Amino acid sequence: MSEQFLQYVWFSKLFSAEQQTTDFQRVEIIDVGQKNTDAGPDVFNAKIKIGDTLWAGNVEFHTCADDWQQHRHHNDKAYDSVILHVVLKAGKNAVRTNGTLVPQMVLKYFKKAEKMFEKMNLPFIECVRCHCGLDPQSPENKGLESQTIAGQARNDGFFSRKNDIEKSLELLVNERLEQKSAAIENLLSQTQNDWEEAFYITTARSFGFGTNAAPFEQTARNLPQKIITKHKDNILQIEAMLFGTAGFLENFEQNDDYSKKILTEYQYFKHKFELKNIDKSMWKFLRLRPTNFPTIRIAQFAVLIHNSSKLFSKIIEQKNYKNLLELFACEPSEYWQNHYFFGKVSEQRSKKLSKSSVDIVLINSVIPFLYCYAKKYENEEMKNFAFSLLKKIPSEKNHITLGFENLGIKAQSAFDSQALTQLKNLYCSRKDCYNCSNKFNLQKIS
Repeated sequence: MSEQFLQYVWFSKLFSAEQQTTDFQRVEIIDVGQKNTDAGPDVFNAKIKIGDTLWAGNVEFHTCADDWQQHRHHNDKAYDSVILHVVLKAGKNAVRTNGTLVPQMVLKYFKKAEKMFEKMNLPFIECVRCHCGLDPQSPENKGLESQTIAGQARNDGFFSRKNDIEKSLELLVNERLEQKSAAIENLLSQTQNDWEEAFYITTARSFGFGTNAAPFEQTARNLPQKIITKHKDNILQIEAMLFGTAGFLENFEQNDDYSKKILTEYQYFKHKFELKNIDKSMWKFLRLRPTNFPTIRIAQFAVLIHNSSKLFSKIIEQKNYKNLLELFACEPSEYWQNHYFFGKVSEQRSKKLSKSSVDIVLINSVIPFLYCYAKKYENEEMKNFAFSLLKKIPSEKNHITLGFENLGIKAQSAFDSQALTQLKNLYCSRKDCYNCSNKFNLQKIS
């Protein structure tokens, strides 16, 4: 059995409720978290109770416990955030870079999982268990052409009627926005109902574009908006506070005038505002295009703050998609036009935030906030505007939309892709076919 099998059992929840660490502490897996497809631990944002303590963090899988040291994770700070080491075979203890032990567990799973795993052929279909009648390779669907979601009427063998599909998509999008709205309300309670601060934190997270969402959010939490906006007229000072709080100025080599200036500025602000930086190892560069490096995203975010005071107030005043695109189209400062790293000159090129990137920020930050604000203040016009934005923004291109497209369902807009994301993550991946069919009429047609 392989690490891939471990991940299959973990995310399919085919494990026993009776789990314990190798030092005999009871383990309760509350939330399996999300799969990490980039460098670093295999799972992030898991919630696990070990003994009497609830932990939130990352999980790492290995076939054998000894692989922790074989892979040199004990020397890699990126693995210091691991809260549980899940293995199939016990062995040496896993330790962090500071020498502390990582809780280790030999996963107990149902034997049927082995046979189920052997039968899995397509990674996406293993999540879409019932296929909702979508598998083009099934006998009843073979030869049918892919259909767009909101376009032509469905052939027999796919969803039932066109009206049912459109109603189901709307229900899925509503459910997704309700979940995001609940998260925003929780953030508002943490920020004393400060909409500007909550929006600042959420937008910072969205600038991490998934891979670096967590360190971007933590940087914003460590650097409150009320502090950084006091110096919004000085882009160098904004960059100094952001890069410093993000951990990039620790053990920093000052290779040029810009580097010297930014370090001097940050040291002053760190002392003045008692700023605490995060660990630089939290940021990921591996397998990212240079224009997506966190250094460039931070520089773009700095310009957004520099250009906009009371950003959320500006957002709720906007009435069209074009204005929002212009508001977020951030071009980094001059230094970052020919740098990806401090002190290393690169070819001069524009690093303006692309339209597709702005669209992702709108989907993950702006639209949920518009929906939440409209819901709280019973503003139906604003709620309709949030929905209209989703229908104007092109569909996201990711493994979920590609997977559904391979099964015959093609998303045309962000409204469609957000609905499919909700369907897969909340129902298909959890094998919750019963509630799915009852809620959304997404059952296979006999």
